[in-house]
Amino acid sequence: MEKFFNTAGPIKPELHYRIPSFERLDWDDVQMLIASQKYFLLHAPRQTGKTSALLEMMEALNLGDTYHAAYANIEGAQVARNNIESGIDTVCHVIAGAARVYLQESRLEKWYNESGLRIGAGNRLHALLAHWAEISDKPVVLFLDEVDALVGDTLISLLRQIRSGYAQRPKMFPQSIVLCGVRDIKDYRIHQGNGDIITGGSAFNIKSKSLIINNFSEDEVYALWQQHTEATGQTFVAEIFPQLWEDTAGQPWLVNALAYELTWEDRALRDRSVPITLEHYRAARERLINSRTTHLDQLADKLREERVYRVVSSILAGGDAAIINVLPDDQSYVEDLGLIVSRPQLRIANRIYREIIPRELIWVVQSRITQQTSWFVTPDRRLDMPKLLTAFQQFFREHSKSWIEQFQYKEAGPQLLMQAFLQRIINGGGRINREYALARKRTDLAIEWPLDEELGFFGPVQRIVIELKIRYGALETLIAKGLEQTAAYADGFGAQEAYLIIFNRDPKISWEEKIWQRDEICGTRKIGVWGM
Repeated sequence: MEKFFNTAGPIKPELHYRIPSFERLDWDDVQMLIASQKYFLLHAPRQTGKTSALLEMMEALNLGDTYHAAYANIEGAQVARNNIESGIDTVCHVIAGAARVYLQESRLEKWYNESGLRIGAGNRLHALLAHWAEISDKPVVLFLDEVDALVGDTLISLLRQIRSGYAQRPKMFPQSIVLCGVRDIKDYRIHQGNGDIITGGSAFNIKSKSLIINNFSEDEVYALWQQHTEATGQTFVAEIFPQLWEDTAGQPWLVNALAYELTWEDRALRDRSVPITLEHYRAARERLINSRTTHLDQLADKLREERVYRVVSSILAGGDAAIINVLPDDQSYVEDLGLIVSRPQLRIANRIYREIIPRELIWVVQSRITQQTSWFVTPDRRLDMPKLLTAFQQFFREHSKSWIEQFQYKEAGPQLLMQAFLQRIINGGGRINREYALARKRTDLAIEWPLDEELGFFGPVQRIVIELKIRYGALETLIAKGLEQTAAYADGFGAQEAYLIIFNRDPKISWEEKIWQRDEICGTRKIGVWGM
């Protein structure tokens, strides 16, 4: 049976192409921590392979002669919130069931049903783990997954009951417990039933280390996709892989989802004799972005969180003041979610997320824009950009004040409104790529518009770049710098047309002064400069 690329749930080696988790973790470090009887954390963004890694570690330990290891996903206790009785009961049932499933140890489940349920919820988990360690002929290692999904008093109770047994390990408590989730424990913000907030670190100060599962490396991305070629003979053109790396930065779900989209969802490419081209890849990328699958939908949902908003809005808006005002704890939290990276500079984590985030933020506004693609397409099927930008100037004049107020991310309102307008028009057959040059205070948009309706992107393509800037300081200085940047961006993209858009947000300036247009020459390139 042919294997496939996995986009849901943990890896099954017999079904899925995969990069073993041991190649992405320091397995020697993990073994040392377990042997040293440490309790530690493993965290990474959603769908990066955490569960697969835990299951692989459990299996490796159980193949040896030293430990009994079990994996338990306790996300189901989330619904209990501050109800300790319900939440801890769920956790205990899951752990006892895990011992039965993975170790064929049914005594723990029997004990819990007969005796454990009579113990108060505030000490029940401690008693269960103590009993397990006592009856086991080997030290116990427990992998607890989705710990940070729990909330309120249930989470506090779980952490404190584990902490209370720490000194009795390994004879009367597990040798090692690994807590796994999206966030490091220092980022847990736990609302107690009385309204107080404590951090995870204060409830679980026995943590010895936090380990992170990193994204795939560039070599691992290539190796994973090549497993398909080795298994089926179907090839990927070499030009795909630099684009794949830029699009995903090795984010495991994205890497697998793009591969699945190409090798299965594209029906023509199920014929393994057909080579997969760069244009096949670009089309699959666009379908994936438009699909709003669970992973991408969860990402978009995070944008509504206040801590995420403070960081992401600064990136979208740009400017030194916005960066300075980002709180370190907020930046660390959003990085743990996988939405941003801080090095070598603060930015959205990968090119696909840079597409998803503004599309999500502008979706409602975009759906209300009445302009149609056909209004701006010439008889020879080219986009009439001067006509389009003139229409946007009028649209921006009429609607910017009221529509930007609808954005949660008001600081980036002009850039987002421009993108909503373009997305409405370009969705009729083209593509938009986005870059946020935070350190250079600009947003770059690259438009691709196919000129042959039948050939699509496999035929001739009109390429256009648009650079968006907010006016700070002297206009002519801003234009001079912007022309150089726009020309360089256009040259790198191979664009035939280039435009520099400058937004003036000063409420004291009249619209007659804000709205203007002129052409400038930078080197050998003509660049249209538009004021808004």
